[in-house]
Order: sequence, then C-alpha cells, then structure tokens
Amino acid sequence: MNKNILLIVVIFSLISVIPVSHAQLTIGADAEQKSIELKLDTDGTVNVKHVVSSSNMPVTIQLFSGTISNLVITNEKGESKSDSGIATDAKGNQSIIIFPSKQNSIIEYNLENIIPKDNLFTILTSYDETYSVILPDETEMIFLNDTIIFLENKKGISLNYGGSSTIQYYSNIPKITKEVQWEENKFDVEIITDSKIDKFNFEQTSKSISFQVDEEDKFVTIIMSEELLGGPYLIFLDDEKIKFNKSMKGENHIVLNMKPNVPGEIVIIGTTVIPEFPIFAPLAIGFFIILILPLMRKFNLR
Repeated sequence: MNKNILLIVVIFSLISVIPVSHAQLTIGADAEQKSIELKLDTDGTVNVKHVVSSSNMPVTIQLFSGTISNLVITNEKGESKSDSGIATDAKGNQSIIIFPSKQNSIIEYNLENIIPKDNLFTILTSYDETYSVILPDETEMIFLNDTIIFLENKKGISLNYGGSSTIQYYSNIPKITKEVQWEENKFDVEIITDSKIDKFNFEQTSKSISFQVDEEDKFVTIIMSEELLGGPYLIFLDDEKIKFNKSMKGENHIVLNMKPNVPGEIVIIGTTVIPEFPIFAPLAIGFFIILILPLMRKFNLR
C-alpha cells in the first residue's frame, strides 16, 4: 500500500511540472486497449467502455472528447481501482492514468455530447484508434457522415483506425410506403424521412417519381425496386439538381439518400422504367412481319 501511495505522489508531482501548453498529456506508455465501445440507446444515452490490457508500467488512456459523467474504473473482476488518476490537458481533453496492474482494467463513462433533433439523434465522435459503435436492437439503419448504412443482422459498426465521425440514427424510423401500379405490376416505394411528404406521383412516360417535402435539412431516403425505375439517376429540387448518395439494398432494390436544404418538390428521374407494352408485343409484331413479307413480295411482282 505504501509503495502505491509513493508511486501516486511521484506521478502527480510529474504532472504538476508539465507545461500546460502541451496539447496532450501522457504519463508512461500509451495503453494497449483490447476493445473500445460506444453503446447508443434510443433515449440518446451514450455509454463508453474501454477494456485496457494489464501492464507492468503506468499507462495512459485518452478518453473521448465531450462532457463526461458517471466515470467508473474497475478491474476485470468488477472491483474499483483506486490506483488510477485523471489528467486534463490545456484543451480540456481528459486522460486516465492506470498504474501497473496484473489484471485488465475497465473504464466506463457516459458521454453527454449527443444532439437530439426531433426524432433524429446526432453524436460527434473523434478518436485515434479503432472503436465499435453498438446500436439499439430496434435500429435498422444509421447515417455515418451522411452516408446511409443498413445494419441488417449486425449489432453495430466498427470504425477502423478511428478518426472524426458524425453518427446519426432515428429513435423511431419514420417510414412511409407508397404503392405504384402499372398494368398488372405493383411496386412499393418506401420513403424514410421526418419531413412531411405530399403529392407523391409516379410518371411512367417521363420515367420519374415526384413528391413535395415540407421541411428543410432533413434526410429523405427512397427505397424502390430497380425494375420500377432504373439508373443512372438525376434528382432535382424545384428544378435545381441536388446531390444524393446511391446504394443497393439486397439484389435489386436501389437506395437514394438526399438532404434538401429547403422545402420544395423533389423529382427523381431515371433512364429506364417498366415497359409501356408487354414484352411479347414487339416479338409478335416481328413474327407478323416475317409471315406477311413473302405475300407482299408476290403482290408487288404481279
């Protein structure tokens, strides 16, 4: 015990003489982290968990930037670790210093920098190492830096090598389904958005889908069969071309994701669409021409 107390006094004496102009404070080596996990909840809670390997020397663990609460440091048996310390650099970033230990250490805390907006939660993260993001069981999709990702049967995603990210997800997915019928064919067009949708229309002749959005800066995601309207695509907002992301869901469903900056009419134009006539019609016409051509020649000879 006395040895541990002496070590703590020495370490914190060193901390007190380090110039505050240093951008990052580290004591000893950077910790070897077995896993880093952010667990998100539907109420906007973010729980962070670092599992740190045992070490025979002091190590430093950088925490995620943001407002931190409910910080708990334990060993792998769940016992509280008193032989650890917290350091803060000049920019307000916090680190945990863990003294030599024969057991893995577990650091857990809540991150309070999530931004709720209506039904959509946004969390800004930045970290220099690979970390996982675990989503609520009912979450089907997320937006990572405005790119849509469908989780399918996965519990979350891994951000390899870390970096800065913007992660957004709905607490309840706002899905609208519009049925499009052409002759005997029926297709579902799914629209996922927090914005109100009006005046939905499918035009076979112009190869387009159009609808009105009533709010600005909200994601609008369209999921439809590629058989109904094939690409490449152009998307307009009140006659002005806008940016969008395109991806596939399954083998033949296209996903178009956009974020209109003002309310207005969205028009999605494709280059292919279900045929106006049954596919056997041109074949029948061709067969009829082959049959009648010899008769026409005889008639011309006479």
